[in-house]
Amino acid sequence: MQTQRFNLFSFSGPYKILHLSWLAFFITFVVWFNHAPMMMAIAKTLGMSKDQVKTILILNVALTIPARIAIGILVDKFGPKHTYSTLLALGSLPCFMFAFAQSFEQLALARFLSGFIGAGFVIGIRMVGEWFPARQVGLAEGIYGGWGNFGSAAAAGLLPTLALVFGGDEGWRYAIACTGAVSLLYSAVYFFSVSDTPKGSTYFKPKKAGAMEVTSMADLWFYVLMTLPLYATLTLLTWKLSSSAAANLLSIPVAVAIYAGIWLLYGYNVYKIIQVNREHLQQPVEAIHRYKFKQVAILDLAYFITFGSELAVVSMLPMFFYDVFHESQGVTTVQAGLLGGSFAFINLVARPVGGLISDKFGRKLSLSVFILGLAAGYFAMSMISPEWPIVFAVLLTMACSWFVSCGCGAVYAIVPLIKRRMTGQIAGMVGAYGNVGGVLFLTILSFVQPHEFFVIIAAIALLILIAVQFIDEPKGHMAEVQDDGTVEMIELD
Repeated sequence: MQTQRFNLFSFSGPYKILHLSWLAFFITFVVWFNHAPMMMAIAKTLGMSKDQVKTILILNVALTIPARIAIGILVDKFGPKHTYSTLLALGSLPCFMFAFAQSFEQLALARFLSGFIGAGFVIGIRMVGEWFPARQVGLAEGIYGGWGNFGSAAAAGLLPTLALVFGGDEGWRYAIACTGAVSLLYSAVYFFSVSDTPKGSTYFKPKKAGAMEVTSMADLWFYVLMTLPLYATLTLLTWKLSSSAAANLLSIPVAVAIYAGIWLLYGYNVYKIIQVNREHLQQPVEAIHRYKFKQVAILDLAYFITFGSELAVVSMLPMFFYDVFHESQGVTTVQAGLLGGSFAFINLVARPVGGLISDKFGRKLSLSVFILGLAAGYFAMSMISPEWPIVFAVLLTMACSWFVSCGCGAVYAIVPLIKRRMTGQIAGMVGAYGNVGGVLFLTILSFVQPHEFFVIIAAIALLILIAVQFIDEPKGHMAEVQDDGTVEMIELD
């Protein structure tokens, strides 16, 4: 693939694919978070309690962890074009269900199913990686991730206004239904506007579906170990839904059955990992086809601390600013919400910058600097007190967010450079670890004070920074085998 100057304002070739893909991701995030800005109106319409509202928020992320793994497998097998189009179309259905639900149970089921569309991010990572060369892929993936991720903020800003336009106490229903209609229509636009690879390029697929291929027995068991936290997190979510704090949506017998199902699924996952890898690991894999699973594992941890902490901190910051500054400086709940939004807003620019810096100055060094920066930022945020000028607190928050979002961009600047035919599965696993981090950090927050919460995140970040020092800088070429048996070398630097 010939490298040319990056032209973001072009709408042809790879730039057309980039713009269409980030817009697809943007729409999936609008649909995924379309309920959040209108939860008060939704709760009023259906007479929901505070515990039931919390349950809806938990259910919104519950399915996303396994969905990202599943979508990763599907995109590698069927290609981004078909997978994204299908996800956008099917994702509209629970959106319509949610919009016209008449009971809390219907609402809860629809919200749970809506979590699947949150896996759309994974698809575009593979698509963008196919269209951009290694020296531009970090910037391209950063634009895709940063601009698409802004869909949640757009939902918060636009949907309440749209609900007012429709009017009445149930205007929220039509606003949410509109997002489903947009998703359904765009599924057709995307399908007829993109192709999986540039003309003349090969779309490499895994030899077997169901799990990633690894290239050594040690990596096989490492892979099995790294899937364990995904199922532990699903267990934790089930516990939350069956506890009194989660409105007892699940009875104890149902929760026990779900626990059993989760760990049976883990057992099946382990079986598939072994089945996919057993035959080709009976003999040593040729050096040219090897990759190190530690690359995937370290990126899992890096996204756990970057995106995982972002998910948790964005959720708690408005209340944090209100509690700290309400009495001392008269901050209202609305003002606290705006101040808390400063953390997520920076993502629009910082993710692309993180990818660009990774392209220009080295991927390992860049990721290390960003994780060190976010550790320092969270430690500094732990010292925010009522005596601080609000402007200093906000500037510190934005600085910390800058390192967090740049770190997200740096992670996905590496993902497409590990093993091309498994980029979807790698992106899915790394993305799932981001959700694992969000769930774990929010659980920690329920047991500690906010200043302790920030210190804990900073300490975990320093431990992960040590792990990042063991990642290998992508260099040289990766090898993929075409259908006719010829080997294609793909440049990595």
